[in-house]
Amino acid sequence: MQGGKLTPKLIEAKYVKNYTIFVRFEDGTEGEIDFSNEFVGEVFEPLKDKEFFRRFRLNSELNTIVWPNGADFAPEFLYKKVKILA
Repeated sequence: MQGGKLTPKLIEAKYVKNYTIFVRFEDGTEGEIDFSNEFVGEVFEPLKDKEFFRRFRLNSELNTIVWPNGADFAPEFLYKKVKILA
């Protein structure tokens, strides 16, 4: 726990299409996130390749999705993106 807030627990992540991933959190918050405008920085460059992008996996230790090159998005970021879309 940091700053009195719990990290949202990501429990499901599924590829949808293009650069979109469906995510679901333990509290029931869920939705699709389009990452096409989120690839800022060197570590995210490989994700622009759709085949590489599809190689994400759910990391239950970090409560987020990660890619083979070490790229990831903070679970708080994912949670906020889904909340904004809801």
